[in-house]
Formats: sequence, structure tokens, C-alpha cells
Amino acid sequence: MNERQLDKNAARRLAIIRHAREVTGNVALTCRYYGISRQVFYVWCRRYEAEGPAGLRDRSTRPAHCPHETPAEVVEKIIYLRQNYHFGPAKISMYLKRYHDIEISNSGVWRILKRLDLNRLPASQRYKRHDRKWKRYEKPLPGHAVQVDVKAAPLRGAPGPASAPPLSLRRPARRTPGHTRADTAIPGLISESVDAVLRSCRSSDRTARL
Repeated sequence: MNERQLDKNAARRLAIIRHAREVTGNVALTCRYYGISRQVFYVWCRRYEAEGPAGLRDRSTRPAHCPHETPAEVVEKIIYLRQNYHFGPAKISMYLKRYHDIEISNSGVWRILKRLDLNRLPASQRYKRHDRKWKRYEKPLPGHAVQVDVKAAPLRGAPGPASAPPLSLRRPARRTPGHTRADTAIPGLISESVDAVLRSCRSSDRTARL
């Protein structure tokens, strides 16, 4: 309730008191006319005589002492975990129970955060799901970065593993007419490319010696 509403309620109660004292001169008639009880009217009169118009404003209905209220040190821990680690109510409750032996429900943590206006984090601090964290793989030019996954193919003439049979004794792969399997064609192309590179290196080496 804002200050304007508080002042409006206080002015109404003051008008009721003046109506009983100056207009009717009868408390019962005034209370019946305004629809209030005489006990409430006398409470307003005592507060008006003790504090003046300020005593007619609405007061807090919060109890002076609550035995079930969350201790202040627990509230401080909740605020610290929320502001520094951005934990949610469930994680704060679990953390306090595991590391501080403090039992508090998830709803209790949420009510404390709601009361302190900490129930919603800024957009930059909120949890993001893993499927929304991925970053699109982009390059400035087509073919700027190419990755090819192929089977390991030994170089021609290089000794292979002892357990691997010679290429001539291996069973040929089944092929469909007009088609070539990638796992058999790509290693062959790689071997031919490597051989071409080695031949060019050897020729350049001979030229440099001469």
C-alpha cells in the first residue's frame, strides 16, 4: 500500500471520529451509519488522542516474534549462494543440507528469494540448456577448413602390422557395378597422393645435390 492510500484511510477514520463528536454526538449511530463496530471506533479514538492523525494510518500486521521464522544467518547463506553462484532453490536447499546440516524446503528458499526480489536472475546469469549452447561452425570462405575421416592406409612399400595379412591375400570388398565404396577408394587415393608427394620430394632432393 502506497503513502497516498495510507493517507486516504487515515483521513476517512478522522472523518468518522469527527462525525461522531460533531454531527451525531452518538457513537452507536455513527458506527451503524459507517458499518463499523464500536470497538474499532474506540481503538481509533485512542490512537488519535495518543499520536494524532499519524496514529490513524494502517499499521503492519506482522507478528513481533515468529518461532518458525528462518534464522538470519541462514538467510545470509541463501543470499550469498544466489548472488555468487546463481544457484536455484533446489540446489540451495541441497547445498545447505549437505555442507551445513541445515534443512530447508525448496519452497521455503523460493519464498525468501521472492521476498528479497532475487527470484529471477538477469538474462546473462540464467542457466542455458546444452542444446542451446552450441555455436554454429562457420568459416569466411568455402573450403577454408576441411576435415575427412578415413581408415588408416599404410604407405606402399612400408611394413604394416605383423598381424595384418598382405594386401594381395585380403578378401576383396563386395562392390556394386558402377559404384565404389568410400572406405576402399579413399585410402587408395591417399596412398597415391602420398606416393606422388614422396616422388616430388626425392626429385627435388636429387636436383639440389646436383
